[in-house]
Amino acid sequence: MRIMIILSALLMQLCLGATYSWSVYVQQIKALVNISQAQAQIPFSVFYFVFPLTMIFSGILIEKFSPRVAAISGGVLFGCGWLISSLGGDNFIYTILGNGLIAGVGAGIAYIVPISTCIKWFPDNKGLVTGVAVAGFGGGAALVSTIAGYLLKLNFTPFALFGYFGLVFMFLIVFSAFFMKNPADFSKTDTLKLGFLEVVTDKRFMILYFAMFTGLAAGFAVSANIKQLYESATLMTGVKAVSFFAIANAIGRIVWGSFFDRFKSRTIIQLNLLAQALLLFMSPFILTSSAGLQVFAALAGFNYGGILVVYAGSVARIWGANKVGSIYGWLFSANIPGAIAPLLAGYFYDQTGSFTVPMYMIAVAILTAILIVHFNKNNLTT
Repeated sequence: MRIMIILSALLMQLCLGATYSWSVYVQQIKALVNISQAQAQIPFSVFYFVFPLTMIFSGILIEKFSPRVAAISGGVLFGCGWLISSLGGDNFIYTILGNGLIAGVGAGIAYIVPISTCIKWFPDNKGLVTGVAVAGFGGGAALVSTIAGYLLKLNFTPFALFGYFGLVFMFLIVFSAFFMKNPADFSKTDTLKLGFLEVVTDKRFMILYFAMFTGLAAGFAVSANIKQLYESATLMTGVKAVSFFAIANAIGRIVWGSFFDRFKSRTIIQLNLLAQALLLFMSPFILTSSAGLQVFAALAGFNYGGILVVYAGSVARIWGANKVGSIYGWLFSANIPGAIAPLLAGYFYDQTGSFTVPMYMIAVAILTAILIVHFNKNNLTT
């Protein structure tokens, strides 16, 4: 049974992670509907605003109903969102509503299900099992972007692909949802009662929130603009970069999760943030060729993968595995301010033709987070 839960978690996250392939469609969307780089990032940013906002409440749905019901509901909404976005060729607002709003709600409901379920089934390996459970979220973008890139070369439009993908995603997520359930003794162990205000005003939560926000901002700014990071990149060069980011993202979740099980939370958080800051500071020197773009994408993806593991694991260590569904949902709302990063990066690119300024701005914010974690190490003793 535990093996099926892991495999179903991977399959579900494979579908939910498809939004990471967004940069593959940007160039064609800009040409088809005559919009700017920043405007083309609106669906992506809306998704990463609505997605975490919904997760604030998704833990309640899981506790009130069941992981299975929550996953099915989220899967139907996620698939419907992509179907609606296929109408964006006539009016781009449909893509914003579909890929952004509706798919964001669906992902917010479904995403936490495999994480919280797997942690309950594997309490002694929180980091590793979380990494494995969400590896599909990164790997999904590699698969979807590769398929999308091939079909775009065959003159399919992005909007046509959104419709086809929507049907597939809906079916696979609903299928996987049937394997999502809590261990038989779950109800006997869920005794810790914590209120929203009690948690979000906890200094440990606030430290984790700011650190997670800076790391997410770095990942979003890169993943949403990968192809444009190197001006001379062709369509397939961009597709390859998206794939490298996504594959490294998936690998990073497992590797960082394995590290997390061996060290204290504060140590791994600082190491992960430092790796991201150094890469952003080095971006102007790396992004000078197609090969450099691939290296940068892979390193950024690997570092970003750690974010979606170390903070979920930290929540489980501090507040208990049975509270991951609710408290990690609240922490995950750090995605909301983080979703501004692609718009910020797109704006500076439209104005200057370069991503250097926003990359450095985010790197400085990350260094600030490292210092905050360092000088508050007594608050993160786990």
